[in-house]
Amino acid sequence: MTTDADATSDDLSGPKVGPEYDDDIQEPSKSFLPKSLADPLGRDFVAALSLVFVRHGVTDLTTRHILSGSSEPGPSLNAAGRIQAAKAADAVYRVGRKTWDRVAPVTSIVASPMTRTQETAAALGRRIGAHVDLDERVREVDFGEWDGLTAEEVALRDGDLIHLWQQGSTPAPGGESIADVVARLTDFIASLGADHARACAIDDVPRTVAVASHAVAIKSAVAAAIGIPAEAASRFWPVPASVTIVQLRVTASGHVAEGHLLGLGVPTD
Repeated sequence: MTTDADATSDDLSGPKVGPEYDDDIQEPSKSFLPKSLADPLGRDFVAALSLVFVRHGVTDLTTRHILSGSSEPGPSLNAAGRIQAAKAADAVYRVGRKTWDRVAPVTSIVASPMTRTQETAAALGRRIGAHVDLDERVREVDFGEWDGLTAEEVALRDGDLIHLWQQGSTPAPGGESIADVVARLTDFIASLGADHARACAIDDVPRTVAVASHAVAIKSAVAAAIGIPAEAASRFWPVPASVTIVQLRVTASGHVAEGHLLGLGVPTD
């Protein structure tokens, strides 16, 4: 894996820093991983499908550690969050070009309908030159009655319930459980796999989709993709504006047979 930290001092100095000076980036060859690690010959598998999940940049609620779910469309990114979104967009543009050489460059973008993720996805779209599609399934967990509270305030109000919620199957009062979010992300990933297989019937090439989403939704997507239980998802946490990459092996019939976690919560600033 190549990261920004691996770059030489020449790469990080002078006018070549920044997206407007990336014209020297060459499109990668199509020598990606075998279609399936379980079957290197790729029998019955189409080319790899990769998902680059980007957590939104910070909002005023993020910096105050206030729970902000999907029951309200806001808040918007704050000034720091907008800078983070721009840096994340540049990092996503480099995927498959200068970094993550086992992943095809991003060509399409999906976003949660929340304001903060739409704003983050807009930065990705401008950088990559792609339209943003909205999908309700990648929205944040609904925190229900906990929305607008800190974890400490939730604990004072409901005692140990937040720990039961972290175990996966217990919903927030009036809201969702992590298992609920895993279920809708499982459906989302399955639909992307089916779409990819149909596209590969015409042109069997690797593809990558960027998904602007949220902390709980992203870790739930990882759980769905690699087949770990919902309670395990609460043990990791992608930081704001970070990148999480999952690569899928899809059969010609559209079934997602394998999921591989390539990177979890990789910072982009």
